Amino acid sequence: MTHPFTPRQVFRGLSAVALGLCLLCAGAGAAAQDAAALKARHQALTARLTDNPFQRRLVLDSTESPDRLSGDIYAVVDHPFAELKALERPANWCEVLMLHLNTKHCAVKGGEAAPVVEVAIGRKFDQPLDKAQRVPFVWGGAAATADYLSVRLSAASGPMSTRDYRIGFEATPLGPKQSFVHLSYAYGYGTAARLAMQAYLGTLGSDKVGFTPKGRDAQGATDYVGGVRGVVERNTMRYYLAIDAFLDAPQPEQLDRRLAAWFDATEQYARQLHETERSEYLTMKHSEYARLKTGS
Repeated sequence: MTHPFTPRQVFRGLSAVALGLCLLCAGAGAAAQDAAALKARHQALTARLTDNPFQRRLVLDSTESPDRLSGDIYAVVDHPFAELKALERPANWCEVLMLHLNTKHCAVKGGEAAPVVEVAIGRKFDQPLDKAQRVPFVWGGAAATADYLSVRLSAASGPMSTRDYRIGFEATPLGPKQSFVHLSYAYGYGTAARLAMQAYLGTLGSDKVGFTPKGRDAQGATDYVGGVRGVVERNTMRYYLAIDAFLDAPQPEQLDRRLAAWFDATEQYARQLHETERSEYLTMKHSEYARLKTGS
């Protein structure tokens, strides 16, 4: 009986299988290294996670360069690692991002093969959707193993002529009921964006500050970093608190609880994050969620 495959075809098939196995092994190896690096980061930050002004196990760092801003939050959350796997799904990132004051709409487009998380960014009050700027975040995929989760989103451009947005999230279990997470948020900006930010910071944002202390003011109170670095610190914290609120109330029927949790958490840092009253925020968000349901 003649064999249906030639030796060359068999060799090619075995080679393809071997290559696939190698790629799987490489991916698993990289994830193992990332998990180990994140756990090492947790150990290195033990003192700061315990002793900080946030009243929670959290560390916030930020950097400012001539053309880029970035914020990083590391935190211990009281959630089993299995619960964080909900953030593997792009649709759940819409639930996270919608909690932010500036997010007016969010929808996942492009299909499962190449999803895009399209976000509409606007003012910190209710406004028509056509007045908001749409920012398509490309879903970079989610990598997950038994002890590591990584999610990446990116956008080429954003509000006020900003560009090259990067949102990253990674997590690893600390025990049966706790996990260690890292949120990174960064974007670039050029001359036009810098001028727009300077105009904002010179008017509406003139009294805004971030979280990093830089000394004492004339009255002896803590003086915090301001300017564009303050902007990225505030938004990094808002996005982290949104993740935390979602994890506490991830189900659709828990929307009211989720909205209230996010607002109440931001009010713990009212000096930096207060923008509106609770009733105004809840009314605005209910209106925006109602708009989501219409498919607008």
